[in-house]
Amino acid sequence: MTDINALFSTMEQQFDATAAAGVEAVFQYRLDDGGPWFVTVADGRCTVSEGESDAPTVILSLDSQTLGEIMSGELDGMSAFMGGRVRADGDIMVATQLATLFPPG
Repeated sequence: MTDINALFSTMEQQFDATAAAGVEAVFQYRLDDGGPWFVTVADGRCTVSEGESDAPTVILSLDSQTLGEIMSGELDGMSAFMGGRVRADGDIMVATQLATLFPPG
């Protein structure tokens, strides 16, 4: 199993504050093999928290391996969504900004 804490720590490191100008969103992650986490993007900053957000903009359901592959650039997020490896509820258009906000490492 992928180290979920390390995944979200890497996500914080990959955050592109310049790309986040004007973006205010909460990305709720529901990991099939690791529980809920959420990432808040506001005021050009990103905050990662374990648990459920009270007001997520979009909810993404996937497993930690898929998340790791997307973050490393091994797998395109849109391809993962179209292939059924990522399920999204809420403002799906906001989810399309993830690759810009968190460019693959």
